[in-house]
Amino acid sequence: MFKKILVANRGEIALRVICACKELGIPTVAVYSEADRYSLPVRFADEAVCIGPPRSADSYLNVASIISAAEITGAEAIHPGYGFLAESAYFADVCEASNLTFIGPRPEVISLMGDKNRARARMKELGLAILPGTEVITSEEEALREAEKIGFPVMVKAAAGGGGRGMRIIPSAEELPHLVRTAQNEAKASFGNSDVYLEKYIAAPRHIEFQVMGDSHGRVVHFGERECTIQRRHQKLVEESPSTQVDEDTRRRIGRQIIKALTEIHYTSAGTVELLMDEKRNLYFLEMNTRIQVEHAVTEMVTGIDLVKYQILIAAGGHVPFEGETINLRGHSIECRIVAEHPETFAPSAGKITVFHEPGGTGVRVDTASYAESVIPPYYDSLIAKLVVQGKDRPEAIRRMSRALEMFIIEGINTSVPVHQKIMADADFQAGNFDTHFLTRFSRNGDGG
Repeated sequence: MFKKILVANRGEIALRVICACKELGIPTVAVYSEADRYSLPVRFADEAVCIGPPRSADSYLNVASIISAAEITGAEAIHPGYGFLAESAYFADVCEASNLTFIGPRPEVISLMGDKNRARARMKELGLAILPGTEVITSEEEALREAEKIGFPVMVKAAAGGGGRGMRIIPSAEELPHLVRTAQNEAKASFGNSDVYLEKYIAAPRHIEFQVMGDSHGRVVHFGERECTIQRRHQKLVEESPSTQVDEDTRRRIGRQIIKALTEIHYTSAGTVELLMDEKRNLYFLEMNTRIQVEHAVTEMVTGIDLVKYQILIAAGGHVPFEGETINLRGHSIECRIVAEHPETFAPSAGKITVFHEPGGTGVRVDTASYAESVIPPYYDSLIAKLVVQGKDRPEAIRRMSRALEMFIIEGINTSVPVHQKIMADADFQAGNFDTHFLTRFSRNGDGG
């Protein structure tokens, strides 16, 4: 087992990793920017090192500073959390060259799955269905020719990233040149890579993802699926497990396909295979996130398995001790991402939290690094907390989430709590009738932000 782990992240995920390390008896090192000097990860880690000013590029993305912090504190491994350097093959390579264990997949696997176009091609070779689409397009003429083959509308997507950046719906040939250029420019600004590709656009999709984990001994398992369809600007707001749209036969069939494919590429550590479901409930491979997900907690709630602990144990050479198809999903779990944004305009709302009261009770979990008098800085993601509940079934989970949201008191800044409350009260949501456009229609009808 590692003697010391450096946590190369901030906020709730840094605190989450520190908690897992404490339970494993492993000392931790927190790194922090000047903006996070008084954060809970800094307080609860065994050691803390300032790695730069507030701007991410000068701190949490500063590879040299993070490696130096690991070396001066004697850390043996680095956990990257999610975001920042979590899916950087370069950072994983540097860790390896510095005799530090990167708690994640091997650099070549991160590189493969980080290139969406290569990942789609490889997963298709290994038996997963993919949407009709192209490789990286090299000209507007090629884009138009391929789009007409696929059939409008099509989606243009960045090959090197996600989160809705470098992504546009192209409804017609007339709008294609402008939208392709816009996507390329946005991809270049966001990921340093302007490559884009085209994919068939599904009008009313659902977003389904499978939680997986592999070890260095050739074993890969899955932990069931999560429903991540409720989104705003391609950013998830509500996640749940299991999905109402995935029955046991589908779960078993798709799970086997995923395990077979990831075993073939020698996948290690935690990861998530993201799929798009069309109106006929066909599932298509979308992309893979080679890290722990923000929403991993809903899977932990329905399986009783600490995914972050096993990520660490596997990185230390341990085995995955589970069979994917024998893990029983217990009840239903829902997660609401509580963010510092205006509930109607979704404008960012950085500032000091003056009052902070977490809900509690049976089946309620709050993952957060916020507290009264803490500050949500303007430099990073606006996540305040992940509110997660579990119930014996979906109706109970919705009622429990509604109750917990009502008891979650955050003052001093705007939050998304009112939006989440309206989602939980919505008849279509309660009936499981929604797609990725749910929040747009919700807003249009005057029922939410």
